[in-house]
Amino acid sequence: MRLVALILGVFCVAASAQTFPSRPVVLVVPFTTGTGIDILARAIGPRLSERWKQPVVVENKPGASGNIGSDFVAKAAPDGHTLMVTVNTYTITPALFKNLPYNPLTDLAPVSKIALATYTFVVNPAVFPAASMQEAVALIRANPGKYFYASPGNGTPHHVGMELIKLRLGLNATHVPYKGFAGAMTDLVGGQVHMMFTLIHSSIPHVRSGRIRALAVTGAQRSPQYPEAPTFREQGIDFMDDMDAWYAVMAPGRTPPELVARVNADVNAVMGLADVRDHLVKQGMIPVTSTPGELAALIRSDLARWAKVVADAKIKMD
Repeated sequence: MRLVALILGVFCVAASAQTFPSRPVVLVVPFTTGTGIDILARAIGPRLSERWKQPVVVENKPGASGNIGSDFVAKAAPDGHTLMVTVNTYTITPALFKNLPYNPLTDLAPVSKIALATYTFVVNPAVFPAASMQEAVALIRANPGKYFYASPGNGTPHHVGMELIKLRLGLNATHVPYKGFAGAMTDLVGGQVHMMFTLIHSSIPHVRSGRIRALAVTGAQRSPQYPEAPTFREQGIDFMDDMDAWYAVMAPGRTPPELVARVNADVNAVMGLADVRDHLVKQGMIPVTSTPGELAALIRSDLARWAKVVADAKIKMD
């Protein structure tokens, strides 16, 4: 009987991969419309629809820092017809929410990375006269607790990333959480706060106008969006190379490996299309792809890293 069940299971797995999709596919975005994740989902959705000969519908399920949408996908049927486009906040929230309704390692299956976005350390030069990271570090060290940094809210990558910088460099700067990015950037430009760790594509207009200054960018290479800014590594800070925001496609955790491989191949094919890549680059994103295994390893690594940062920095949700 066990042998028969095993054979039937293998047959069903193979059949699910071959017949997928048999109905419309939903791409769940666990954040609001207009976010980077939403832009990505709406860029790849129509091209996946062309490949799959089925409608691909983007459905926003925001709330609880992405946990509501993630939980919805974790509990969906593992047949490929419900997928999620997410961001690396997915690896931060488990350290902030102690009673998640899903397990981030087992209840969702990694499919592929699809894009990166570069972070930058920006300051208002009118109130924080530093022209490099060395000068910024020296200024903060000489005035512990005097300077304020903004973020879109407690537990955001902007907040946790800045806390990592503070911990590794031994800095004392005060966090000012806002209810969203717009308020944080408005007060940085206005000089009510001194600095911010944020995505470069969202700060470029103010950087180019001279109202704020980009001192450093994450990643191993300079950002194509603003190559004038040196990397952290170029300035002697060697732990920010892999601090870019990454975006990815996930499936329900029990999705058969063969079906995950099928979706991975199709997603990667779409990410290779010139018009998709050009559109994302204009939005400030760097198209990338990966295998499911590479994404799984990245998730495991980031879960451990952010758990330590959240614990060491004593970050608490409101």
